[in-house]
Amino acid sequence: MQKTLLQQPEWPDKKNFQNVIEKIISYPQLVFPQEIENLKKELLNVANGNSFVIQGGDCAETFKNFSEEMIKNKLKILLQMSAIIQHTTELHTVNVGRIAGQYIKPRTHNIETRNNVTLPAYKGDGVNSIEFDKTKRIPNPQRLIKAYHQSAATMNLIRSLIMNGFTDIKQIQLWHRDLLDNSLLGKKYNTIVNKITKMLEFAQKSGFVNKSFSPKADAINYYTSHEAILLDYEKAFLVKNSKQQKYCCSAHMLWIGDRTRHINSEHINFISSLLNPIGIKIGPTFNIDDLCKLYEQINPNHEKGKLSFISRLGAKHIEQILPALINKVKYYGFEVLWLCDPMHGNTIKAKNGYKTRNFDTIIQELTSFFNIHQTEQTIPSGIHVELTGENVTECLGGINNIQDKDLDRRYETTCDPRLNNEQSLEIAFLVSKLLKMKGKTVETIKH
Repeated sequence: MQKTLLQQPEWPDKKNFQNVIEKIISYPQLVFPQEIENLKKELLNVANGNSFVIQGGDCAETFKNFSEEMIKNKLKILLQMSAIIQHTTELHTVNVGRIAGQYIKPRTHNIETRNNVTLPAYKGDGVNSIEFDKTKRIPNPQRLIKAYHQSAATMNLIRSLIMNGFTDIKQIQLWHRDLLDNSLLGKKYNTIVNKITKMLEFAQKSGFVNKSFSPKADAINYYTSHEAILLDYEKAFLVKNSKQQKYCCSAHMLWIGDRTRHINSEHINFISSLLNPIGIKIGPTFNIDDLCKLYEQINPNHEKGKLSFISRLGAKHIEQILPALINKVKYYGFEVLWLCDPMHGNTIKAKNGYKTRNFDTIIQELTSFFNIHQTEQTIPSGIHVELTGENVTECLGGINNIQDKDLDRRYETTCDPRLNNEQSLEIAFLVSKLLKMKGKTVETIKH
């Protein structure tokens, strides 16, 4: 059967596009098979209920917002969330960033019209420009070269930070954000920082922790991921092992979005051939009859940790849809990790026209997610959120109660609204509380 290929740009010069792909094939891989295998081991622990996944980062990486400071801030917010959850629950966390490759975006419509002018839709900086300009909206394959180089530079910085111990819990003071100092949330976070710091100081004085300890590169818990949309680009990173099995070395983990996860799509066909861990986004239009077909195609060997179902159902639909999905997985004995994306199903338009999300509905969906798993006696494996380490104003509500009128103050995303640094930490405290509520059903937790 012919596989459908969706969400691909209309490249005006196909030969130029193929030349760019050939050039990228000759470039070094962004990640390595052993790192992918390390993540698979981590996800096996998640499947056994011994770890929890925090997957998060920008909706779309951009060429403009690219600097060492911004990359560090993205790492810091995930590390801070990890520290909160680990300290509060004593549950190991696996950090997976939406980073070093999230330059291509799916779109509901292929065109955009403003003031009677119609141009190709923005599909991410790896394809065209967000500027509403006729020339800049034409898909340009040369932008893939820049996307690769910025992804490579990001990976190089991440590896450098890891090798210098930046991601080690003993460096928790380095992750601190000054702007949180005087806020209620900052005081709450600082309490945890102080407790961890005192425990580490005690452990060092007692000889339990070696002061000169330096982490090995293959033991570091920070991985990259992005949505696999442009398949020709992804195929440029294929590496085979001795058994001729394939890794896609553009990222440690790839996911397929709600628009391209149809059973007969070329995207499902592609990721089914990989050894990488795979995520499948599941929205409210998901056909439950496709669940078994997707599973058998992607994870026929019933490998624990291989396949994550990332529900993005929205607060209005999760109570009706998620239990049915879980019961079907339980009935067939499938091996699946359950992650909650509380962002995409709760997208709304503000009164002033901004695309936004309300923090209350994000909390509501997360709470329902944990309650449902509690009822079904299944494991909530992780969260998948769009966030930034910057103090943006893109999502309504939160501890500082962002209102419609505040959105244009720092609305910086090129695509979907993200949690800011304080809202992200609020989510971490919420998740910690929900993880500790085993055996209880909780009402929506107020912030």
